[in-house]
Amino acid sequence: MKKSALWILFLVLLSNSTLLLAQTEPEEIRLNNDKFQDYFYESLKQKAIENYDKAILALEQCLKIEPENATVHFELGKNYLALKNYKNAYSSFERATQIDPTNKWFWVGMYDVDYETKDYVNAIKTIGKLIPFDAKFKEDLTSLYMSTSQFDKALDLINELNQSSGKSERRESYKMQILSQGKYQNAEITNLIDQIQKFPKEESNYISLIYLYSKNNETDKVLETARKLETAIPTSEWAQVSLFKYHLANNDGKKAINAMNIALASAKIDSKIKHRILNEFLIYVNANPQFAPDLEKAVSYFDDDPEVNVSKEIGKFYHNKKQWDKAIGYYEKANAKSTDTDIETNLLLLQAYTETKEFTKAAKKAMDMVDIFPAQPQFYYYSGLAYNQLSQFKKAKEMLEMGLDYLVDDNALEINFNIQLGEAYNGLGDVKKKDFYFSKANQLLKQ
Repeated sequence: MKKSALWILFLVLLSNSTLLLAQTEPEEIRLNNDKFQDYFYESLKQKAIENYDKAILALEQCLKIEPENATVHFELGKNYLALKNYKNAYSSFERATQIDPTNKWFWVGMYDVDYETKDYVNAIKTIGKLIPFDAKFKEDLTSLYMSTSQFDKALDLINELNQSSGKSERRESYKMQILSQGKYQNAEITNLIDQIQKFPKEESNYISLIYLYSKNNETDKVLETARKLETAIPTSEWAQVSLFKYHLANNDGKKAINAMNIALASAKIDSKIKHRILNEFLIYVNANPQFAPDLEKAVSYFDDDPEVNVSKEIGKFYHNKKQWDKAIGYYEKANAKSTDTDIETNLLLLQAYTETKEFTKAAKKAMDMVDIFPAQPQFYYYSGLAYNQLSQFKKAKEMLEMGLDYLVDDNALEINFNIQLGEAYNGLGDVKKKDFYFSKANQLLKQ
């Protein structure tokens, strides 16, 4: 019995000894923690000074101590990404998510790699993991759908975000790209009609619907939508754009002018649309000259337009139709408005003065332009022509001879210079030089 008891005691002691041997001494635990911290801080220091390779070596030492530390794997991913070692970067971020899938930034790391490597298909899968953390990642998903040509999904998501978060410039740009493909337009028309029913005071939905109907040449539906907009939002300036076109088509000038003036005065309406309205009204006025005073008022809306001198463009319209008096009025207005002297406007004005035989005005304008642009031969030519017509032949000769010095490679203008010089010498009674210049003009005509 005693022997048996001793044996049992030995076994107990042996087992306790084995257990003690299996445990780590507190000092050793503290040492490992110190080493881990030292390596980890070293990695952060090296990363901060862009020594990414050394940072990786330090982190690998950390993993030897704590192989399942998600933060270490995440830091490894960031350093590999900085080195553009995308394969290892992705693997490190992915391992971090496997250890701790609840940390958003581990998934962001994977997404960063997907984005930099343009692996948009995989990025869509990764974004799916991020959206539960932050719904704002749906914006990125919209871009990814566009990049992978998944336009149906993109359009659905754009409409969802427009309704939940309001419209954005980027999403509207995407939407325009999608809707440029006809097959998506019917779905968008249905969506817009639904949005108008739900939110009748949201002006942008009417505008988008008007645009699509207009693009499809569905004039009746354009008008119907414009009228609905006018009813729902009586103060809407956009409604007037479509109503203006409708009234013009029905030859109702007074209503068209009223709609036009509202649209042109609006700060909301894009300047390109305003220019289009003015062009359409210009064509209408050409056939209905009784509305010319209203055209004058319409032009005044563009006085501060920094991009286009509208008076000049209207002058050119009348110029092409050889309605010289009207062209002159608008060219003169263009000059009055412009802070810089424009060569083209003044050459057109000089031609118009010549066509209407206003040679005194032409002579003065040409001389003014010679002072400003002394190397432009066209202004010398118009000066000489005008002085010839005013029988001031000596001045004509002087200006024409000066202008010839600046003439280079312009056969048509050289012919005209010689004709006018012939006229000037004829007026001065120098038959020999008259014949010389007329003969030279004829030679140039035969070339």
